[in-house]
Amino acid sequence: MRASLEMRWFYSGALPKSINQWFGSESLGGYLSPPEEREDTYLLVPGCDYLGVKLRGKTLEVKWRQGELGAMQFGNRWEGNAEKWLKWVCADTIAPIPADILATGKWVGVKKKRAQRLYQVSTPGSLMSVPVEAPIPQGCSVELTQLNINGSAWWTLGFEAFGSESCLTESLQTVASWTSKSYQAQKLKAEDSSGYPIWLAGK
Repeated sequence: MRASLEMRWFYSGALPKSINQWFGSESLGGYLSPPEEREDTYLLVPGCDYLGVKLRGKTLEVKWRQGELGAMQFGNRWEGNAEKWLKWVCADTIAPIPADILATGKWVGVKKKRAQRLYQVSTPGSLMSVPVEAPIPQGCSVELTQLNINGSAWWTLGFEAFGSESCLTESLQTVASWTSKSYQAQKLKAEDSSGYPIWLAGK
C-alpha cells in the first residue's frame, strides 16, 4: 500500500505541440523517460468517483481516494485539484474490491503513450531531476500522456507526490511550482482537473 497526493488535468483532442515541446525541454531537467505505449483496462463503477481499479497487463491496481485538498494555484496558468490516494498493487487474484462493485461495473480499455519525469525532493523548495527508475524515498513524478478511449483522443498532465505522508503536500507544491515557471501554453483550469474515475465516468 502506498499513499500519494495527485493533481491531474484532462483535455480532449490531440496533445498540443507547444505542451509536448515544453515537457521535452531541458528547462525541466536532464532526465526524461522515452515514451511508453500500453493499454490499461479500467473498471467503470457508476456513481463511484473515489475508487480506481485497473488491469495493467496481469497486474491489478486498486486506488481509494482518501481526501480532497481542493484547488491549488501555480503561477498564472495552472489551477488544479489535489487529491490524496491509497494504492494497492495486486499480482494475484486477491484484491480489496467488494464483490458488488465488481458485479455492477464494466471494463473499458484506454490506450496510452506516456512520457515521465521524476524529481527528488529533499527539503521544501529543493528538488533534483533524477531518472524515472531511481529508487528515491521522497519526490514527485510528472507525466504527460496521450490517451485514446473508444476511438477518441485525449491528453493528460499529471503530478504524483509520494514518500512520507507528512511531506506529500510540500513535495507536490515544490515540483509543480518549479515546473510551472517555464510553462507558457494554454491555461490548465481547476474545472478540468480530476482523477481518472471522474474522467472515466463521462465516457
